[in-house]
Amino acid sequence: MPKSKLRKKVQEQHAHEEQHHIEEDSAILESPSWLAPVMVANFLIGLFWIVVFYVSQTLYPIPGIGAWNMIIGFSFIAVGFSLATKWR
Repeated sequence: MPKSKLRKKVQEQHAHEEQHHIEEDSAILESPSWLAPVMVANFLIGLFWIVVFYVSQTLYPIPGIGAWNMIIGFSFIAVGFSLATKWR
């Protein structure tokens, strides 16, 4: 027995809706254009901060706060990792 024309129209309409829904989801999965440069910048600033701290024998980048310079450097790196979780 042949299928009715109404049934074919309904199936085509559902297929079109599913395709449209998938296209909307793919646009949501893209990360913003500023995310990757900010993430890499945080990694590099944190690394640079820690290297300067060790090379200057704990005198710089901010003199007088001692080991807190390490916490500042690792904080930049932690922000970079938190941004990396949002990158797609």
